[in-house]
Amino acid sequence: MNDKKKQDKLECSFCGKSRELVTSLIAGEKSFICNECIDLCVQVLAGEEDPREHSFDNATTPSQIKEYLDRFIVSQDSAKIALSVAVRNHYKRVHQKKKNIIKKSNVLLIGPTGSGKTLLAQKLAENLNVPFAVADATTLTESGYVGDDVENVIHRLLQNANYDIRLAERGIIYIDEIDKKGRKSEGSSITRDVSGEGVQQALLKLIEGSEIRVPPQGGRKHPGKETILINTKDILFILGGAFIGLEESVNKRIQGNGSTMGFGAKLQNKEKSTDDWLRNVEPEDFVKYGMIPEFIGRIPVITALKSLDVNDLVRILSEPEDSIIKEFIEIFDMDHVELEFTKEAQYWIAQEAVNKKTGARGLRNIIEDLLREVQFTLPEQALDGLTKVIVQAPRDGNDKLVLLYRQSPKRKNSNATKQQES
Repeated sequence: MNDKKKQDKLECSFCGKSRELVTSLIAGEKSFICNECIDLCVQVLAGEEDPREHSFDNATTPSQIKEYLDRFIVSQDSAKIALSVAVRNHYKRVHQKKKNIIKKSNVLLIGPTGSGKTLLAQKLAENLNVPFAVADATTLTESGYVGDDVENVIHRLLQNANYDIRLAERGIIYIDEIDKKGRKSEGSSITRDVSGEGVQQALLKLIEGSEIRVPPQGGRKHPGKETILINTKDILFILGGAFIGLEESVNKRIQGNGSTMGFGAKLQNKEKSTDDWLRNVEPEDFVKYGMIPEFIGRIPVITALKSLDVNDLVRILSEPEDSIIKEFIEIFDMDHVELEFTKEAQYWIAQEAVNKKTGARGLRNIIEDLLREVQFTLPEQALDGLTKVIVQAPRDGNDKLVLLYRQSPKRKNSNATKQQES
């Protein structure tokens, strides 16, 4: 029994992976090496580039990073520039080993739902070819409470790095809805805070850089169970939140300083100033909101994303390389059916998303609902001669999009071209 327990605890002395996570372990006198580390050594000895290093190309410039983001994300230029510079500085710090001089460039993105915060972080990681993990702050709790341990965020990153510890230690983690952990509860309690300050304290440990032990299979840690050691000092943390109501703190601070011109005057019209106040936010505003000073102090880069208007959303529908319309055109093309959205229909869809206050996130839902029934019968309709589906804006006082179907001439009869409201 003791021998079996010993075998179960065996791990690679170089990468730290346990016996169950690799194909094989080779034993030395006092250490072990796994098959994956052996393969890596063979590549290095043969003069090949370490495959874990190419992901952090030190030649990548901020303008090149922004250029990549422009391919997928419409507008938000100021946020793109801030992120590009921060990411570049972060990986310069990692590569050039200036960690005592250059501090971590953790980033806080402020912006409404559907403005592109998560997508920006995701595309950054994609461009740099580094592991990426997303977490929702509303699900996080301190260790020992019902919910998701903050340390499980690290496990997700490790998982996405295919359990390559060194690769995971240079990845990017995006934590959304961080503002929800800043709201102080209405009533005070002598019990520990499981929803706000406590989570901030736990995240602070990860953000500033520390050694964290996570279970190989995720979940909660248990005494005596195997864990994997991860150092977070080179992991870039990007946090996002809407911070609804933060503008009130900014407004009071500026007006209290006697400002009657410029930004202070703009704030009197909240319709026009929704994005303006973000550019004037200070760390003290976050503290008043309920964020602990130590936490906000570890996030040197704070940038805002503007609210997306109808024109922005129309561009999002069709311009990015992986836009929603291009995606559905490709799906229909697989059944040899052409799909077309008129410009009027695109503006109608964008306006619906604005009305629902869902931002870019709501565009897909609208189109999914519109085309679901068509896709259900698409293969059969294609065989029956369907060649094209046109999405048109509502007309004749209706409030629903119109689908126009076109049949091939060979199959067409007097009733072959039809309209359907959806």
